[in-house]
Amino acid sequence: MANHKSAIKRHKQSQKRAAINRAARTRVKNAIKAVRAAVTAGDKAQANTALSAAASVLAKAAGKGSIHWKKAARKVSRLARAVNAVEA
Repeated sequence: MANHKSAIKRHKQSQKRAAINRAARTRVKNAIKAVRAAVTAGDKAQANTALSAAASVLAKAAGKGSIHWKKAARKVSRLARAVNAVEA
């Protein structure tokens, strides 16, 4: 553990930030899982609602810096392609 006051503060801040980032990544994974489950079930209406929720979660995570914005865009794009491939 660090001995300097500033280093102790930085350590606390990094732990807090890591917890926030971990929670954001978990939310992203769960949102993606919901879309994939709806696509697998073949439920287009549920897949569309799950996709809009997932896009929102991904945008928030990217905006806060938990994931890269290009990764978020790529995931939304691929999920949208999967949802559009589902027959109505």
